[in-house]
Amino acid sequence: MTQEKHQKHTALTKPQKGTFHRHEWAFLGAPCGKIQDLCRQLITHLQSDLQVAYVDADHQEGSEQKDPFLHAGATLVCTDKIGYFRQDLQADPETLAYRNWFDEADLVLVNGNHFKAKRQIVLVDPKKEDSLKRKLDRLTQIDAIVLTEGQQTIFPFLRDHLQGQEVPIVHLNQPDQIAAIILNHYRQSIPPLYGLVLAGGMSRRMGTDKGLIEYHGKPQRTYVAELIAPFCEKTFISCRPDQVKDLSEEAFPPLEDTFTGLGPFGAIASAFRSQPNAAWLVVACDLPLLGTTGIQQLVTQRNPSKIATAFNSPVNAFPEPLVAIWEPRSYPALLQFLALGYACPRKVLINTPIARIDINRPDELSNVNDPETFEKIMQQLNNNP
Repeated sequence: MTQEKHQKHTALTKPQKGTFHRHEWAFLGAPCGKIQDLCRQLITHLQSDLQVAYVDADHQEGSEQKDPFLHAGATLVCTDKIGYFRQDLQADPETLAYRNWFDEADLVLVNGNHFKAKRQIVLVDPKKEDSLKRKLDRLTQIDAIVLTEGQQTIFPFLRDHLQGQEVPIVHLNQPDQIAAIILNHYRQSIPPLYGLVLAGGMSRRMGTDKGLIEYHGKPQRTYVAELIAPFCEKTFISCRPDQVKDLSEEAFPPLEDTFTGLGPFGAIASAFRSQPNAAWLVVACDLPLLGTTGIQQLVTQRNPSKIATAFNSPVNAFPEPLVAIWEPRSYPALLQFLALGYACPRKVLINTPIARIDINRPDELSNVNDPETFEKIMQQLNNNP
């Protein structure tokens, strides 16, 4: 009799992040001043397209450099500098803390003389040749080699390390080309779009399951899944645990709520728990007038640099969370709001950086929650088949 291996912790799919971020580049192979100058130029080139963060170490570390309140014993000092907001933290942070700090950035540039990152851009500078030779274990994904002043070729040991890999070689005085390489890699790594039909509600006001109502000759949950499927790599129907069996025969697989009792908030969080590296096109099943036009507009105007892309509600001008694209970076935001006692997806959108757009046909966002509205919508659909 074989004994099954004991699993101490729940198996979870982890986000594809490095030390600081999903998209991070370490610059190494040159003195820190040269790396800092290059990164400043790159940020200037990239800032019109992306939100860029930078990580470095201070060579002049010492107690005299600390904020006076930190020096007095405070663990955190927040200062409104009018033009920007500054936080000074008295701590020795771990990797997981870094990832939370940089979640709202699109990418992170890192001084690789001090920190590791998933991807690297190597500078070829004789002053750091020996240092670079000692850091070959950090060179796991080289996206560019930068020749500094006077350099015409790369070091032989670096060429051997590449093992025939073709890597662009540019010069230090070509920051626009280096920025283009980074931007191209970023755009190729935009998270895939998955679809999530919200069909797990109790439909108390309606008195019958809203996902099973037929406005278009089939159950609405099926209709919505078919509507969004052409725009998504995969499409799921979100449901309560007790609905899974009934949905097992559907063309679109069920995605069971694992954050139970939280309504749509729990459905979205459950989707990210299942697939944290995807963006989710979330659509409620009580929008019978929503069509291809609205979905096409939302997908076309998607902004992966934001927490989410959402329509403004034509009723109250608040963002509409249940016809929206939620990016992977929204998952930690959802969990943080839950920890603060909030389970309202609209509140998350209101209080985080999102892309807000006006839908071209506002009637597409008309929802049906009660029998009276159902009768009106059915009459409208019958008059305009």
